[in-house]
Amino acid sequence: MRAYALLPFLSSLTAALAPPNYPGFRTLWAEHFPGNAGDLPSSSNWDFRLEDFQVNNEVQRYQRNPHNIQISGGGTIQIVPRNSGGKWTSGRIESKTAHCPQPGKIMMVEAVIRFGDHPRDRKQGIWPAFWMLGESVRRGTNWPMCGELDIMETVNGAPTAYGTVHCGSPNGGPCNEPMGRPATVDLHDNGWHKWSIKIDLTNGDWRAQQIQWLKDGNVFSTLRGADIGDQGVWGTLAHSPMIIILNLAVGGSWPGPPNANTADSWGSMMEVEYVAVYST
Repeated sequence: MRAYALLPFLSSLTAALAPPNYPGFRTLWAEHFPGNAGDLPSSSNWDFRLEDFQVNNEVQRYQRNPHNIQISGGGTIQIVPRNSGGKWTSGRIESKTAHCPQPGKIMMVEAVIRFGDHPRDRKQGIWPAFWMLGESVRRGTNWPMCGELDIMETVNGAPTAYGTVHCGSPNGGPCNEPMGRPATVDLHDNGWHKWSIKIDLTNGDWRAQQIQWLKDGNVFSTLRGADIGDQGVWGTLAHSPMIIILNLAVGGSWPGPPNANTADSWGSMMEVEYVAVYST
């Protein structure tokens, strides 16, 4: 199994970095994926989600297998979709710990991510994502009432990334479900970019509190409590513990069916340098 990582590992050697420190922020939790090429990510920090998900009509089967998700040996993790005879497999991990903004503070969650270099026609149906989900889902709260913050997702190799919020009623409601409230930002290359979300509770009035999405330190979307207009629903997004998720889905209602000819899937992978949680 170690052989799976050799080629991508070479491209990761110069990129791997520990999570940075930021003035005014302290690091609450961080993962920079140490280990040998071909290792699975740390079971101390991550749970593998293996159930098949039919919510979005995806076609992959998630596996706890270095064929699909592995340490590169260069301080990164790689999630690789695989096609074997028309049957797709991939990887999804969820942080064991949940993270919750504190009153009067700013919490920031970020990761540095790049994508494989397949051309767009070979990324049809490929759907990588870095996102957060309300921990209450683990206790039986249904989606989207648990709250969801998509920090970054992109489909089909398109030159666009999305930051989206899901909340409230499964039909309509303040987040216009099931579509959610999306914002977009240009993504014209497959190289390393920093994706962050800031939940700012420094204002005591929930209506003035805000969530911001950032690419490479630049804000591309802002959502305020007043935009949601419901204090309870806002609480599921900004005042409640959330788990961090990294996954690469295949197919589904949004990207459509995958390209059946994409057999060599390293070029469609998602590679993550680090994930970190900060607070003022």
